[in-house]
Amino acid sequence: MKKNIEQDAQFAAELYADATREKLANIYAKALLGAVDALKVSTDDVWEEYDSFVELCDSYPKFEVVLASVMVSVEEKNKILDEICGETSDVFTSFLRTLARRGRFEMLREIRSACRLMDDERLGRAPIKITTAAPISVETKNKLAAGLRKLVGGEPELCVEVDPEMIGGIVARVGDVVYDASIATQLKKVRQDMIDRSAHEIQSRRDSFRYPEGN
Repeated sequence: MKKNIEQDAQFAAELYADATREKLANIYAKALLGAVDALKVSTDDVWEEYDSFVELCDSYPKFEVVLASVMVSVEEKNKILDEICGETSDVFTSFLRTLARRGRFEMLREIRSACRLMDDERLGRAPIKITTAAPISVETKNKLAAGLRKLVGGEPELCVEVDPEMIGGIVARVGDVVYDASIATQLKKVRQDMIDRSAHEIQSRRDSFRYPEGN
C-alpha cells in the first residue's frame, strides 16, 4: 500500500508540476482515500490519527518545520516519523512518509480539508455551520437537521456555535451560502430600509424645491 500511495504521489508530481495547491491537495487526498478503501480501514480512525498529528504539529511548530525542510534528508524525516508514529496505522504512516519524500509536508492541513470534503461528498454528508444566540437542545438540533435535509440534498452534519452578540434567531452556513434568520440581522435590514427611505424622501423634496412645477 505504501507503494500505491507513492506511485499516486509521483504521478501527481509529474503530471501537475505547475498545478495549483488546491489541485495537488485533491490529488494527495484522493490517494489517501484510495488507500483507506483498499485496506478497508475505518475512515474515522484515519481522520482521528490525522487530527492528532496536526494537533501535534500545532503544539510543536519546530517539529513540523523539520519535516517540511529541504535541508533535512528523507532518511532523517523517516526516522522521526517512525519514532512519532509507533502506534499509527500503516496507511497513515505511509501517507506521511510520502509527504516527506515528495516535499509536500507544508500542505498537511490543505490535504486534510480536501480529504474531509471528498469523504463527505461520497457519503452524502453536508457540513453545515449553525450559529445561534444561545445553546440549543439535542431535540432542536435534530429538528434543524430534519428541516435542512431537503434543502442540502444530503445528510446534514451540524456544527453548532454560540454567538452571544446575536439578539436571537439562527444563521446557517452551507458552503458559501448563508441562510440568515437572526433578529439582529433583521433589525439591521429594517434600519437600513428606514435610512434609505428617508434619504429618498429628502432627495425628492430637494428636487421639488429645485424644480417647482410651472417654472
